Amino acid sequence: MSLSLDARQRAMLAEMGIRLFEPPASDAAVPAPARASPPARATVREQAPARPVEAAPAPPPAFEAAAAPAAGQVPASLDVEAMDWDTLGQAVAGCQACGLCQGRRQAVFGAGDRQAAWMVVGDAPGEEEDLRGEPFAGQAGQLLDNMLRAVGVDRQQGAYLTTAIKCRPPGNRPPAPQELASCAAHLRRQVALLQPRVILALGRLAVQSLLGSTEPLGRLRGGVHEFQGVPVVVSYPPAYLLRNPGDKGKAWEDLCLGLTKLEP
Repeated sequence: MSLSLDARQRAMLAEMGIRLFEPPASDAAVPAPARASPPARATVREQAPARPVEAAPAPPPAFEAAAAPAAGQVPASLDVEAMDWDTLGQAVAGCQACGLCQGRRQAVFGAGDRQAAWMVVGDAPGEEEDLRGEPFAGQAGQLLDNMLRAVGVDRQQGAYLTTAIKCRPPGNRPPAPQELASCAAHLRRQVALLQPRVILALGRLAVQSLLGSTEPLGRLRGGVHEFQGVPVVVSYPPAYLLRNPGDKGKAWEDLCLGLTKLEP
């Protein structure tokens, strides 16, 4: 007498340590299992990988994309035109809109009085600015400070300083048009937040960002221009004046022109 057991029953008996008697190969009533077949224990283990199917599925990609931003990170969907001072500063510090972010030590946002009547816009950060994270550092900054004091203001009270480009170009090379354009929205928002009474544009890049002009500074200075309803006076950057001290008198004339725009 022999028992007719299916594969599942044989596997259960094998797990319990019960060995089955198998009839000889000549007995045609019950065919002998093929020798190449794995034992019943292995059959059970082969079925084991199917168990994880019952686990909860992973969240879909859409759920991950909707996760809240990390602390201190500005949401990409936030419009620059809606940012306050602090949020705008965070956006500039973490900006990766162009390749200049790869070589900077730190972005140069701006410094000074956020209720100032004077706004001074320079070209791009140099090595000193890149190290300190402030605009108009080093000898050029000292010269600008002296110029501003001559009209009764400084970077702590009465003046706010920034640059058209927020990251230092490698080797102080001229920035590409796309790099200049990447910072334009940040500069516009700074002007809107500050609402200065006069803007002093010091340099070719500052003029391009504010006025969209590629005319030489010598042709633009001496007149009053406009950006977002604010008078703009064009003059030479202090680094240029260090190399060309003979033009300091022209820069003084430009400052006096700016003073006239503050008169009631």
